[in-house]
Amino acid sequence: MRTPGSRLFGRFAQRYGAPALRRSVRAQRRRDHAGLPAADPGAAAVVDAGLDWICRAQDRSSSRDGGVASHFSLIDGWSASYPETTGYIVPTVLNHARSSQIEALRDRAKRMLDWLVSVQLQEGGFPGGRIGQEPVLPVTFNTGQIVLGLAAGVAEFGEVFRRPLRRAADWLVRTQDDDGCWRGHPTPFARRGPKAYETHVAWGLLEAARVEPADQYVAAALANVKWALTLQRDNGWFDQCCLTDPARPLTHTLGYVLRGLVEAHRFTDDAEIAEAACRTADGLLGALGDDGFLPGRLNADWSAAVDWACLTGTAQIAHGWLQLFTITGDARYRGAAMAANRYVRRTISVAGSPETRGGVRGSFPIDGAYGRYKYLSWAAKFTVDANRLELSLGGPDDA
Repeated sequence: MRTPGSRLFGRFAQRYGAPALRRSVRAQRRRDHAGLPAADPGAAAVVDAGLDWICRAQDRSSSRDGGVASHFSLIDGWSASYPETTGYIVPTVLNHARSSQIEALRDRAKRMLDWLVSVQLQEGGFPGGRIGQEPVLPVTFNTGQIVLGLAAGVAEFGEVFRRPLRRAADWLVRTQDDDGCWRGHPTPFARRGPKAYETHVAWGLLEAARVEPADQYVAAALANVKWALTLQRDNGWFDQCCLTDPARPLTHTLGYVLRGLVEAHRFTDDAEIAEAACRTADGLLGALGDDGFLPGRLNADWSAAVDWACLTGTAQIAHGWLQLFTITGDARYRGAAMAANRYVRRTISVAGSPETRGGVRGSFPIDGAYGRYKYLSWAAKFTVDANRLELSLGGPDDA
């Protein structure tokens, strides 16, 4: 639980900036600015440590409800649970539970799902933001991410999660505009306007259709993908693809739109969708440094807009490149993904304080503008996914 003193410290630090930061935080910032650590702990170690960190984020969430904390902050500790990211963390935990035969992970995923069902709103949608944030409204994007978890829950646990899945997926279909865009229920925590990256919501509907076959789920998903492609430029760039700054989108939201396209191709085997995904993936290849660094925000010509990495986005894009390697056989994608994964791994400590061990910073250096001074639950999830996929394709840990 945050004490009044810790809340006061957080407000003071926000108001007065770096000089107010604790000595340990300043030391971490200095280490990051000295350069990327040389040691790569390896994909297998990062997967294990990342899943352990996610388990701690569930246990230490300040709301103590079975959900996964949004983040651990070096300034004010563990946050409350975050329904959106808990939703798509569920498949990550279940996938590893099956491959490792760790029953405790399966039990954790069940607790996450039970909690998510408890916060589902009357309309069938799910709220935006963390527990305790206002206003409490059904939000398209967050609901789509939780549908991913509920679909995995139906596949793993059966009927107990089928009705919540139907309610959420039906709400998404019901609230979609005729052109395939979702405009009616945006998050109150981001800039208003349509979002190309809601192809990640479309993916949720496709996963729902795998366990609850319904033509309307597939039709709604593909209508959104078709609409999103109207925002793609010839060089693969997407307009309207950021939380706050569409002219310089985060790699995080570019990673979302890429994953949505890849998953739509995997569901349909539509060559045009695959070509669109490759256009975006190829643009991102041009932004990748030799050491695996991807700028956290990119301009429309794929040039760097900032000098820090959004580690969440780097991991997401690495995963997308690996998926495209499996689809196309293009070795450029595999090489880029391995470099990007290696970059993220070098920022991760697999020893030391349990609050940060296995966790993934929002940005590198840690004072970058995305998730500043925080270790993010979704960054850990995407890093685990990308490294599990690398290992399955014969990454360096298998050499």
